[in-house]
Amino acid sequence: MSRAMRIRLDRTICDGFGICAKHAPKHFSLDDWGYASLIGDGTVEGADRDDVLRALFDCPVHAIVEISGDEFDGEARPSPDTPAADETPVFEARWGYAQ
Repeated sequence: MSRAMRIRLDRTICDGFGICAKHAPKHFSLDDWGYASLIGDGTVEGADRDDVLRALFDCPVHAIVEISGDEFDGEARPSPDTPAADETPVFEARWGYAQ
C-alpha cells in the first residue's frame, strides 16, 4: 500500500477546466462556475493516490501541487533578519524571497 500524500490547490491559478474533479471526485469539487475547491485538508490516502496524481499531472495550469513532508507542517516562516548563528541563511530556495 502506498504512503499518504498531501496536496494543495491554488484557486487563484485555477481556470475551471474541471479535470481534477473528473479524475478525483473524492478530493475536488467544482463550484457553479466550474472552478475547483479542495475537499478536506489535502491529505490523500494511498488508495486514492493514483487518481489524485492523474488530476495533478493533467491540470493544464498546474494549480495542484504535492506538499513535501516538512512543507507547511506547522513550521513557522523564518524571519530573514534572524539567521542561525552557525549558518548563512538560504531563504530564497526554501521560501521564494531574497534578503
